[in-house]
Amino acid sequence: MPSDLPNGAPVAVISGANRGIGLATARELLGRGYRLSLGARDPDRMRAALPAPEDSVLVHTFDALAPQTAADWIAATVARFGRIDALINNAGSNERVTLEDDDDDALDRLWAINVKAPLRLTRLCLPHLEATGRGRVVNIASLSGKRVRNPHVGYAMTKFAVMGLTHTIRHVAWPKGIRATALCPSFVRTDMTDAVTKISRAEMTDPETIATLIRTVIELPNTAAVAELLVNCRQEDML
Repeated sequence: MPSDLPNGAPVAVISGANRGIGLATARELLGRGYRLSLGARDPDRMRAALPAPEDSVLVHTFDALAPQTAADWIAATVARFGRIDALINNAGSNERVTLEDDDDDALDRLWAINVKAPLRLTRLCLPHLEATGRGRVVNIASLSGKRVRNPHVGYAMTKFAVMGLTHTIRHVAWPKGIRATALCPSFVRTDMTDAVTKISRAEMTDPETIATLIRTVIELPNTAAVAELLVNCRQEDML
């Protein structure tokens, strides 16, 4: 993104920024001169994980299960920085709900965190993204939103829905200069994959690699938009 903007460096909003892909992305963008608005359930933990000057980073409470925190966060972001150039919907849950589980509460939490929260943040950010003429939305989906390889139906359903959200953003907001990308990694070496045994930690994708891809996507010009970016850490047929 251009750094010579009328009111300062570009502003990126990142949910779930206190660890994993979110934290790696925050570090990547901060190192490239971006200003950041970081949403986390524990702001103090976020500040400890990413010490930075207050004029460059806003840390705000965001709980995907508490809708008002989204509105408060985005309002605080605009009040602090005056603009939003990119939204990275990273916060997510992989709570286990299989085809045979009858757990509506867990399924509702998955939908609230993985689908409704990014939709809500997108709606809140859209006017500000439109105002830049080249707003960006990156939704951290999953290869589980492209194919099914396990019984975790709740997670798969929500990640397929994230793909629908991303393509709807592209369809509706394209004329306004907004470009949306669904980034779909396989196993990434984060806390969420601690229990995975089918592949070693050493074989998983580094979160820093995903962060580099996110930055690449949001810095592409409007004439080179990437709709879906599939990231494999092991060979598998995708067609």
